[in-house]
Amino acid sequence: MYMESLAVQTAPVPMPGLCTGTGAERALDMEALMRGLPMQRRRLKARQFLFLHGQPRHSLYLIHAGCFKTSITSSDGREKITGFRMRGDLLGIEALDMPTHACDALALDAGEVWEVPMEELRAPHFQERLTRLLAAEIRRDWGWMLALGSLSAEQRVGTFLLDFAARLGSLGFDASHLKLHMTRAELGNFLSLQLETIARVLSRMQARGLIEVNRSRIVIRDAVGLRSLVAC
Repeated sequence: MYMESLAVQTAPVPMPGLCTGTGAERALDMEALMRGLPMQRRRLKARQFLFLHGQPRHSLYLIHAGCFKTSITSSDGREKITGFRMRGDLLGIEALDMPTHACDALALDAGEVWEVPMEELRAPHFQERLTRLLAAEIRRDWGWMLALGSLSAEQRVGTFLLDFAARLGSLGFDASHLKLHMTRAELGNFLSLQLETIARVLSRMQARGLIEVNRSRIVIRDAVGLRSLVAC
C-alpha cells in the first residue's frame, strides 16, 4: 500500500511540530506497552465512525492499522478536520479530562484500533508516555497552525505531501508512493483551501515533474524540488 534514497524522501519538513521520523519507534513502544493491558482489538470498515462528539468516553484507542480522520463540527453544522491519524497515534486523548468525546473519529479505510479502558491507564509508566504523546501532539498542532497561517496554497499542499511521506517512511512503507485515503475535499478542509485550489495545485506540481497523480495515488518524483517549493 504503502527511495534518490529513502533518507532524502523521508527527511522531515522544516516546519516546527511536523513529523520527525520517529513514528515506528513510537508505534512499537506504545504497542508493547498496551499488549500488557486488558484491551480489545476493534476492526473498522472504511468510512465507519470509531466515536462521535458527545459520545461517552470510556477508553483510549491506539491505531494499529489504517488512517483515521478527526474533526469537530460547529453549531451550524460546518466541519473542520483537525488531523489525519496513522499507526502509533492515540485517539481519544482530546477528552482525557471530559466525560464525553470532544471530536469525531472516522476510519478513512479499513483499519484496526486497540481499545484500552481508561481505568487501566492510571499506572505511572503509562502516564509518562501519555504526557510525551500529548506534548508531541501540541507541537505538531503548532506546526500546522504556522503552516496554514503563513504558507501559500502550493506550500501547504507540498508540506502535507512531504509530511505524509515522512510518516509513511518512518513506519517502513515506501515514502515515494502515497495513497491518500482522504478525499480532495477533506484535504482542502484540513489545509483551509478550496477543492478547486487543491486540484489546480496538484496539476501544477505534476506539470513541473514534482509529482505524478493518479486519482488517490501520488508518486513523489522530485522530493528535492518539492522541498525547495515548500522552503521558498
